[in-house]
Amino acid sequence: MNNLNNLLQRIEFLRRKMTEVALEKGFTSLESIYISQELDKLLNVYDYKVRLGNEEQNR
Repeated sequence: MNNLNNLLQRIEFLRRKMTEVALEKGFTSLESIYISQELDKLLNVYDYKVRLGNEEQNR
């Protein structure tokens, strides 16, 4: 469960960072896009881990 908590903390950090960068440099700046892509990757990992955990609980 610690891994999920660390993942959630990183997701929240990137959400805040993406908002700051987007407001400062624009939503289509390269930095905003890069952070958004990293955030997407982490959200996909989180979703996978949650679904995997739910499937294991249902066995």
